[in-house]
Amino acid sequence: MKRIYTWGAQPAMRNVTLADLQANKGKKKFTQVKVGNTDEAAAAAEAGVDMIVCTSPTVEDVRRGNDTLFLTATIAFQNFPTETDVLREAFRVLALGADAVLTPRNLDIVTMLAKEDIPVMGHLGLVPRKSTWFGGLRAIGKTADEAFDLYQKFKRLEDAGAALVEVEVVPGQIMEEISKRTSLITVSLGSGTGGDVMYLFMEDICGENPEPPRHARAFCDLARLQQEIKDERVKGLKAFREASLNGEFPANGETISVDANELESFLQKLKG
Repeated sequence: MKRIYTWGAQPAMRNVTLADLQANKGKKKFTQVKVGNTDEAAAAAEAGVDMIVCTSPTVEDVRRGNDTLFLTATIAFQNFPTETDVLREAFRVLALGADAVLTPRNLDIVTMLAKEDIPVMGHLGLVPRKSTWFGGLRAIGKTADEAFDLYQKFKRLEDAGAALVEVEVVPGQIMEEISKRTSLITVSLGSGTGGDVMYLFMEDICGENPEPPRHARAFCDLARLQQEIKDERVKGLKAFREASLNGEFPANGETISVDANELESFLQKLKG
């Protein structure tokens, strides 16, 4: 663990710092999971995951689940449209304990954040919100020309001041070659083993997504357990209703009784 100060000027501990990621580029693999709440963040830490990602509105909740893992907060397009909005949200989540911010926005916004020494994670490859430009959801970089164009985007993102980049659905061989040639910490989401950080969503890892993407793998089956919980809940509610209507609930042991003399006295008072 490393001692740091958060952007909110609070002392804290971190399992990994940005300097650690940079020093270990190409030497050591890290893991990252997207989480959405306190319980998921706590589970990621207990499992030994190195890094977590969450949406910016959930940072406070996620930090309650774990306050030591390297945390990146995603600043959504639609909620923070202007540069001022983005900068204000970045400072807000950093003050709450985030270590980096993720934005797929233009290079001017990346540079604006980087000029404040904010660790910025960009997003290259398949950016689902921009998929209309790619002709739909598909792998990016399957031709030599497209792969080289992608490489040039990495270099431009580097020059803009980003420190990390999420790389989504890029052929594994292309990812490996580009990662060797960029100073960016490459976070592979469906882009093979050549990145510096291996990344999946919590719901895909845990088998909660009914239609997981091709690049994901379910390592457990929470959907089955969640269905069992739902079935048990309905079963319990039905039994409660039936027992209540047929007089089986509450039973004598489940009802508070009063001393017989006190009851008789009460009845006499009712009679006036």
